[in-house]
Amino acid sequence: MDGSVTIITNPIVSVRVTSTVSSFEVNRRFNRGITIAEFKSKLELIVGTPASCMDLDLFSSSDKFLQKLDNNEALLGSYHVDDDCRIHVTDRSGTQSGEFTDLSKVEKFEISDEAYEKRADSIRNFKKNMKLGRFNEEERAKQEEAVAKKEEEEKVAAEAIAVGNRCKVQVPGQATKIGTVMYVGTADFKPGYWVGVKYDEPLGKHDGSVNGKRYFECEPKYGAFVKPLTVTVGDFPEEDYGLDEM
Repeated sequence: MDGSVTIITNPIVSVRVTSTVSSFEVNRRFNRGITIAEFKSKLELIVGTPASCMDLDLFSSSDKFLQKLDNNEALLGSYHVDDDCRIHVTDRSGTQSGEFTDLSKVEKFEISDEAYEKRADSIRNFKKNMKLGRFNEEERAKQEEAVAKKEEEEKVAAEAIAVGNRCKVQVPGQATKIGTVMYVGTADFKPGYWVGVKYDEPLGKHDGSVNGKRYFECEPKYGAFVKPLTVTVGDFPEEDYGLDEM
């Protein structure tokens, strides 16, 4: 035994990368054996700054400035680069921060609706010619008819439901719920007919009030509004959980 000590350093280091051209911070792993020039080439793919226009500053894991990485021939591992340290890229190419993310700095092309209407190469004109979307009068008429039919069905269903009825609620994709009808009619939060239900269990969303307006009274999480077509009224007794049994 000669008493010598061998220090083994992990060849891979994980660092945080920030830059003057973006507000984002990314985590990447690099080989300590690459040169600073090679390191810059890899950073170019991350931050978008040309390698020839980079200045690199090294910060500790607590974001304390340590030194500049300014020798392109030196190895990355020759600097005090440890896991979770931060390497900040300063862009000297003239690119301004937020140039590609701040839309307020983008010059916009504007055209009046009248001038756009006259253009033959516009998306609007293409849709007109192909009778797509709102320009397909036949399809639009069918959609309006379907909406009117559903509204009429909901109205008829709502008229058959009365406050105080016991009911079963079956919303597609959800478990069946049992409760008592507390409200029937239109509401301010959305158009159409709605049924307010107080569930037997805390499976609802509110206490009978929506957006500050109260439609009925119940305990929190017991109330819900559903469409009339999802409600079936009938003899649905409350579940007996045997709480009175010994």
